Amino acid sequence: MNTPLSWIKAYVPELDVTPQVYTDGMTLSGTKVEGYEKLDADLDKIVVGKILKIERHPDADKLIVCQVQISQEGDTVQIVTGAPNVKEGDVVPVVLDGGRVAGGHDGNKAPGGIKIKKGKLRGIESFGMMCSIEELGSTKEMYPDAPENGIYIFSDNPEYDGLIIGSSAVMALGLNDVVFEYEVTSNRVDCFGVLGIAREAAATFGKSFVPPVVKKTGNAEKAEDFISVEIEDRDLCSRYVARVVKNIKIGPSPLWMQRRLAACGIRPINNLVDITNYVMEEYSQPMHAYDLDLIAGKKIIVRRGKDSEEFQTLDEQVRKVDSSILMICDGEKPVGIAGIMGGENSKITEDVKTVLFEAACFDGTNIRLSGKKLGLRTDASAKFEKGLDPNTALEAMNRACQLIEELGAGEVVGGAVDIYPQVRQSRRVPFSADRTNKVLGTNLSLEAMIEYFEKVDLKYDSSTKEVIVPSFRQDVLCQADLDEEVARFFGYDNIPTTLPTGEATTGKIPFKLRIEGVARNLAEQFGFNEAMNYSFESPKVFDKLLIPEGDQLRNTVVISNPLGEDYSVMRTVSLHGMLNSLATNFKRRNNNVRLYELGNVYLPKELPITGLPEERMQFTLGMYGAGDFFDLKGVVEEFLEKIGMKKLPAYNPKAEKPYLHPGRQANIIYDNTVIGYLGEVHPEVLDNYEIREKAYIAVLDMPEILPKATFDVKYEGIAKYPAVTRDLSMLVKKEILAGEVEGVIRKNSGQILESIKLFDIYEGTQIKEGFKSMAYSVSFRTKDRTLEEKDITEVMNKILNGLSKIGIELRQ
Repeated sequence: MNTPLSWIKAYVPELDVTPQVYTDGMTLSGTKVEGYEKLDADLDKIVVGKILKIERHPDADKLIVCQVQISQEGDTVQIVTGAPNVKEGDVVPVVLDGGRVAGGHDGNKAPGGIKIKKGKLRGIESFGMMCSIEELGSTKEMYPDAPENGIYIFSDNPEYDGLIIGSSAVMALGLNDVVFEYEVTSNRVDCFGVLGIAREAAATFGKSFVPPVVKKTGNAEKAEDFISVEIEDRDLCSRYVARVVKNIKIGPSPLWMQRRLAACGIRPINNLVDITNYVMEEYSQPMHAYDLDLIAGKKIIVRRGKDSEEFQTLDEQVRKVDSSILMICDGEKPVGIAGIMGGENSKITEDVKTVLFEAACFDGTNIRLSGKKLGLRTDASAKFEKGLDPNTALEAMNRACQLIEELGAGEVVGGAVDIYPQVRQSRRVPFSADRTNKVLGTNLSLEAMIEYFEKVDLKYDSSTKEVIVPSFRQDVLCQADLDEEVARFFGYDNIPTTLPTGEATTGKIPFKLRIEGVARNLAEQFGFNEAMNYSFESPKVFDKLLIPEGDQLRNTVVISNPLGEDYSVMRTVSLHGMLNSLATNFKRRNNNVRLYELGNVYLPKELPITGLPEERMQFTLGMYGAGDFFDLKGVVEEFLEKIGMKKLPAYNPKAEKPYLHPGRQANIIYDNTVIGYLGEVHPEVLDNYEIREKAYIAVLDMPEILPKATFDVKYEGIAKYPAVTRDLSMLVKKEILAGEVEGVIRKNSGQILESIKLFDIYEGTQIKEGFKSMAYSVSFRTKDRTLEEKDITEVMNKILNGLSKIGIELRQ
């Protein structure tokens, strides 16, 4: 959204601020100014001059020597030019010696402008330069009365009659202006028009807002005698206003209108088109004009298009519409795409006699979707997309008709055809000044707040303690919005600093996050670096991991709009990401790599998917290089101990994980529950990931661990009595696990067992076949007395009996 400062001042006449002050003030009050451009920033010492005499250059066929009057007092300068379009008596813009122009005659602007100095052209002195519109920083598109090639001539346009010689040419051309660019949020539809911006400017700087006075227009005839309107799809068109103008006189619009439109970036065309564009920029209400003589049956029907219906728009493109697109039709055919563009079959030409003007309010969402479907977006559709206020339509229409009468562009027919089935009413919002003061930390009176509201047309009803919100303020819906209105006009920079109030609460990190924090800290203490992997994977992952067909892990959540096949399903196992990361490090010749990840897997509860999948956090450890299975097992056990799981876990080698080595894997069991697994990666899987050395993986299922974890610590004093240690050297069958041996020892030791430590394991020629030698150090202690030999003997006998039951014998 762009507006020139001169247009704003037309409705806020007392406004007198610098561009920077305006920018800062408007931004702080909620209408963000992205930046501004001074149109005359690179123009200096440019005056209105009159060519008194022209002579041919003695040494150049294409140059002429002009004597130019540059002041009321009759001062003249000599200027040499090659312009072909000047003659004696012409009034032209002249840049004097030492002045600056914005760019060259080719329209290319120069940063900082081009300084003009006196000099000689083919031996004849020249003390300045007569300017084309391009040299003044604009274009013929924005100044239609400018010549195609040559000097801009004021005297060719009757509107410049009476221009004072020597006065500012920049001012005469309307280039002494500042254009501001705004970032308007979509909920402030009212600020997509100059009137809305002017209202905000008046409120921001405490000035009077003086909108244009719209007067009654029209002759004694009635519009309904010329046209009828029917809305078939009222959900997509909430209001349609039509007025008729006859005896049309097409011509250029006045300079003031052209200048304002040009400053907004809109090319002036003719009085009729310019008036509709002017009102659109002023009220943020798009309008459209049809040649009434081309409207069949003198009837307008607003209906949905028909599937595969073809329609030629004003840009001469044939477009296919369908039933989702709203069309403006006459008694026989479509004549426009609602809110987007009119049709070639009803366009305004030089021969037009009677014009039908349309000002309507269409559904913003439908306009946006229709424009996207057609690949067509216009200034009008950009405004309709925001959702306009239907109450503005008739006022904007009357403003356009007033301009038509004032500019002599035609004879306005009295009355209007206004189809408005459901009138949008003002909104009432309950308001509490005390609540606003509490929220903002201010101490403003109710009267002061009401004064802020009235600046932007919000009325206060003291009997009901409600603020009456006009329909054009679609952003004010509740008390919080009214708090914001007070804050922005009181000044965010004026709101005092206050301490927060409220009941004291104990801040604490959730238990789940504390456990994850321990996992991170411990992994990093053991040299692991955190990895972050995608939750999206390829279905091919299961083949790489040797997961068989029909396995539960192959039941995945499939992404509806994936980035590609490689990211088309949600992962059900965390190994692929970890192995991928290890493989990347291996390819880059990184040695001794240790990685960990805390991330979810996604297990569908049923297929096909009818609800959200189960998300389970997995603590995954992966490594290769220095370290082996037992190092990884130690990290797992250290983690479990850190989170209060004091008992050592058990290990079941029958984990049957296809991606792990068949003889070097185990499920991790705690309190008869599988809480994870660990092992060496299967050699074939390593080949699939191109990892050329042994790698080890451990995965802990955090939802199974959380209920068993605790940070409650019970203090125990230093032991007062000595410990008694016994060593056991045993012959154990190879299939018996160390965990089973330790379980028997714990079960038969009672309360006096303090610790068990495996300090030797041996298999060799001195041990009979099928057996292994295991040696344990077992420590006993009590808290209340010194153990006697009979206590130790009794416990040791129980332990030995228990071991013999599972086929273990003492070494002799």
